[in-house]
Amino acid sequence: MTSSFSEHRQSDQAIALDASRTAVLMIDMINDFCTPGGAMVLPGAEVLYPPQNAVMRAAREAGAPVVHIQDKHRHGMKCDREFLKRTPHCMEGEWGSAIVDELEQKPEDHYVTKRRFSGFFNTDLDLTLKDLGVDTLVVMGVVTNICVRSTVHDAFFLGYRVVVVEDGVAATGPREQASSLYDIATHFGVVSRSDSVIQSFRQGSELALVECE
Repeated sequence: MTSSFSEHRQSDQAIALDASRTAVLMIDMINDFCTPGGAMVLPGAEVLYPPQNAVMRAAREAGAPVVHIQDKHRHGMKCDREFLKRTPHCMEGEWGSAIVDELEQKPEDHYVTKRRFSGFFNTDLDLTLKDLGVDTLVVMGVVTNICVRSTVHDAFFLGYRVVVVEDGVAATGPREQASSLYDIATHFGVVSRSDSVIQSFRQGSELALVECE
C-alpha cells in the first residue's frame, strides 16, 4: 500500500527513548474488548499480552511511568456518542470495563478514564503527562484503527512524540491494521516493535522503525 500523497514526508528522526521523559500508554486493554464473554471481543487479543507486559516491565525498570486508559461509560446517559454507533459496552462499575487479569499492573501505575474514543478528549491525560514531565509516548492497546488511532492523533496535535508498538496493538482486521499503522507512520509518529522498544529503554539505543506499507 503506497500513496503519492502520504510519501511527501520528512525523513524520520532517530529516536532513543529517554525514560525520564517517556510514558507507556495502555489503551483499552479491558474485558469487554479482550476477554471471552465481553460485549465486543477482538479475536486474538490475547497475543498482545506477552509483548505488552514485557514493554511495561522494561519501562518501569527504567523509571518510565505506565498509564492505563480505560473506556468507561455511565449508566443513564441520554446521549452517549459512542452508543450512537456501537453496542453499549464498558459500563462503569462492571466487569467489562475492568483491565484484563493477564495484564501486569503495579501500584505506581496511573489510570485515566475516557468516554470517547480518544484518551485525550475531555480527560486529564494531557495534564497527567505534563505533571509527569513527559513528551514522548509509547502506545499499545486496542483497537488500532479506533481508540489507539484517535489517541495517537490527539497526542500528535498536542505536541507529543509518538511511538506505536506494532506487536502491542491490534485492529479489527489485517486491512485496518496495515492502513492505520501506515497512516500513523507517515503522518503522526513512528512504528517500532516491542523488542526494539525494550532495548531502547534498557540501553538507550535508537529505535528500529517498521516500514509500514
